[in-house]
Amino acid sequence: MENIRLLIVDDQRLMRQGLCTLLELEPDLQVVGEAEDGLAALEAYASLLPDVVLMDVRMPRMDGVEAIQRLRQRWPEARVIILTTFDDDAYVFDGLRAGAQGYLLKDVSGAELADAIRKVAGGGALIEPSVARKVLAEFARLAEPVQPPVERLPEPLSERELEILKLLTQGANNKQIAAQLYLAEGTVKNYISTILDKLGVEDRTQAALRAKEMRLI
Repeated sequence: MENIRLLIVDDQRLMRQGLCTLLELEPDLQVVGEAEDGLAALEAYASLLPDVVLMDVRMPRMDGVEAIQRLRQRWPEARVIILTTFDDDAYVFDGLRAGAQGYLLKDVSGAELADAIRKVAGGGALIEPSVARKVLAEFARLAEPVQPPVERLPEPLSERELEILKLLTQGANNKQIAAQLYLAEGTVKNYISTILDKLGVEDRTQAALRAKEMRLI
């Protein structure tokens, strides 16, 4: 199995060094580059083409949100995890909208961060379960006071799909959803694929945001 190649983007040198030291302890993770801001991240990504980018949000010259937007525009396959401090980075939700596949707090443990990297590298997505509800609540708070008309889906979600979507937005994984709804994990996986198709999104993170926008949950 090939190593997962990482690019670390953070304006604090000590944070970058600490992450490098931590992640290099994992046998399957390899830090191939560092960048101190979004502009440097774009240059580094172009030359390195890493598997996963760990992206801070607040940085000089170009912040993480704009960097994610530009990365995903030029390289739609780019896999990005936002690694930030929730209280300070209210506009992190724009990063999720821009196409980040993950959201983690900087106080996450080394094991949790490594697992998240593996999940995102494998095509998954996540919002840290401990803050999933806070993220959605804050996203709603930042929304415009006057809500636009609710957009309708071309094909509505079934009652079971809505149940699964609600659990998904709360940060539950397939195994947890299967246990709560007394379904097989394979069945849950198929349901989630259908939900993503109906919502017109690519991953679980954007499904949660899309569901909130459309007031499905």
